[in-house]
Amino acid sequence: MDWKTEWKPLAALAAFFLALYYLPVGSMRFDNAVMEAFHLAKWYAREHVMLCLVPAFFIAGAISVFVSQASVMRYLGAAANPWLSYPVASVSGTILAVCSCTVLPLFGGIYMRGAGLGPATAFLYAGPAINVLAIILTARVLGFEIGIARAVGAVGFSIVIGLLMRLIYRSEEKEKVSAVVAGTEGDEKEDRPLWQTSAYFAVLVGILVFANWGRPLEPGGFWGAVYDSRWVITGGLSLTLAVILVLWLRMRWDRVVLAACPVIPLAAIFPSSPMIPFSAAVVGLSAAASTSEGEAGEWFAATWSFAKQITPLLLIGVLISGALLGRPGNEGLIPSRWVSAAVGGNSLFANFFASLAGAFMYFATLTEVPILQGLMGSGMGKGPALALLLAGPALSLPSMLVIRSIMGTKKTVVYVSLVVCMSTAAGIIFGSLS
Repeated sequence: MDWKTEWKPLAALAAFFLALYYLPVGSMRFDNAVMEAFHLAKWYAREHVMLCLVPAFFIAGAISVFVSQASVMRYLGAAANPWLSYPVASVSGTILAVCSCTVLPLFGGIYMRGAGLGPATAFLYAGPAINVLAIILTARVLGFEIGIARAVGAVGFSIVIGLLMRLIYRSEEKEKVSAVVAGTEGDEKEDRPLWQTSAYFAVLVGILVFANWGRPLEPGGFWGAVYDSRWVITGGLSLTLAVILVLWLRMRWDRVVLAACPVIPLAAIFPSSPMIPFSAAVVGLSAAASTSEGEAGEWFAATWSFAKQITPLLLIGVLISGALLGRPGNEGLIPSRWVSAAVGGNSLFANFFASLAGAFMYFATLTEVPILQGLMGSGMGKGPALALLLAGPALSLPSMLVIRSIMGTKKTVVYVSLVVCMSTAAGIIFGSLS
């Protein structure tokens, strides 16, 4: 036996055995951390997978099939006019207002269609960071100054991070432009008018946005009326999508009708559980599209490809995140008092620790505000609070795993490092001025 080649498997087996042998089963903190991992994964599956991720997968699949590489290169490519590409990337993220995990399929879609690394990472950061509702909530709960600082920092970060990523990998981007241009020289013009494609994407994005419309702080008013009507609006958009599938994507009308038939009675039977008819609609759409030929079949194939790539990594990341940090108000392996003690004052360490902890924690949309309210009540400084607000919503351990699978380890490390370092610097500056 040649131990020069066998020592690695032996070391792996020994490490696995020792980990099991010394596993602290029975320890209250360890057992609680295991339960927190599953609690967080259960909550994530209930609140985010069906309403957030699944619509995002369908949008990403649509980008792969219905958006030409030439169009992506024109507006978001590495050679595109930066005065156009970066504002477009930032504005797109602002409109979507999604969390760090939901933006990943959309990022993967535009990146794989030829978007430049700079505009793509600007979009990746802008999606969860430039959330208008979260910024307004931050200003109302944590103070006007920190709300304005978060808004300015998030907008600036999305553009600066994108420009820095483009600068760091400029040689690779030039090669990518050449390869994509060479591969699209013979592309035919799209048969479908631009207004049809735009309407199709608007309906898909509308379903994603209204299905996840958050409850306003105060009942009544315009936003309260939108919240109360969100499922009616989502249903109307779904019917519009069904018409588009038949008229523009040439899907057989009988399959679309058969897919939609269970939805209406389920909505009537379970009026207080909209997740049930929504899930039935997703299953029906998937069955109809997967058995169709042409563009509809290609759309589902691309959607399923993104789902296979991203979902397992996200769920693994959520389990690890829950085990380490727990849910809001609950503890994992890392005691919450350690976090509170480390983010007091406005030192370099406090801001860096807040940025780093925020980057690895998972924040659902809007939950970062009440969490920070509790931390600031425990002595967290304003600088570290801003640092966490700028790094936390845009990153999480689950999102890092997926980003790595899309653009590689080195680029992911650089992107995460830029977010953490810039958030740290912004926290120090803001803390010194406050």
